[in-house]
Amino acid sequence: MAARRLPRIAITLGDPRGIGPEVTAGALADPEIAGAAEYVLVGPESLLRPGKNDVSAGAWSPDQGAAAAGRVAGEAIRIAVGMAMDGTVDALVTAPIEKNAFRAGGFHYPGHTEMLGELSGAAEVVMMMAAERTALGGPLRVVLATTHLALRDVPAALSADLLVHQATITAHALQRQWGIQTPRVALCAVNPHASDGGLFGDEEARIVHPALERLRSAGVDAYGPIPADTVFTRAVRGEFDAVIAPYHDVGMAAFKTAAFGAGVNVTLGLPFPRTSPDHGTALDIAGTGRADPSSMKEAVRLALRLARF
Repeated sequence: MAARRLPRIAITLGDPRGIGPEVTAGALADPEIAGAAEYVLVGPESLLRPGKNDVSAGAWSPDQGAAAAGRVAGEAIRIAVGMAMDGTVDALVTAPIEKNAFRAGGFHYPGHTEMLGELSGAAEVVMMMAAERTALGGPLRVVLATTHLALRDVPAALSADLLVHQATITAHALQRQWGIQTPRVALCAVNPHASDGGLFGDEEARIVHPALERLRSAGVDAYGPIPADTVFTRAVRGEFDAVIAPYHDVGMAAFKTAAFGAGVNVTLGLPFPRTSPDHGTALDIAGTGRADPSSMKEAVRLALRLARF
């Protein structure tokens, strides 16, 4: 019987001025990670490993400016997506980009997620923050229904359609990529105490309850609205497989408290697994030896897990 081949994982090095190359090297220095897959680094030619099957995204040197760094970072993403789409690699891990440089380099996307969705032809994509281990023990997976909005703009941006969309994609991804047969998805309340019967707002009655009815009718095992002060603890204890958070800080504050350094950004809805560390480029500490590869290690580990489904 032929031995099963190792998965092939593409890793884009991100903005070459940042800590992406450092944390990638740190992750691949871990013997457990190094031996678990065949890795293809995609980035500036000067940062690739001699004698390996890495792929150049173009020339770059430290004396060049932000636009050159953004250009090579974007080109690396384009190349790596092509490899994932044609089956050359089984999953994609992306090191951080710096959005202003990305745009100056000619890539007019808000970030990775939108570029990945367009290049892959995915109809709809969702960003999930995932930690398969947390300071409280169990896993925590959080999807942000709305992201970078002022708090005053959140109620107008929320809708039953949006929650149904997010929860449905999340449930399907948990089935297909995590192997969870019947995912349990919790909808986090918008208001304190889930509005306490309308005392503190009407979003639960007007938005969350209709979304729950539609999800349950469609066969999604959905729960809520559950107040923010209990839903994340219940998820970590194993009651739910994912939480849909109504706005950025309620989800991210809980997530980073429970999983700082172990969090992974996962794009759901793509035709291939994609993960990324939950930090930015950290241009201020690049090259100082202070970059922590923990989140990149977790991103690679989760990509390995998802690539096997």
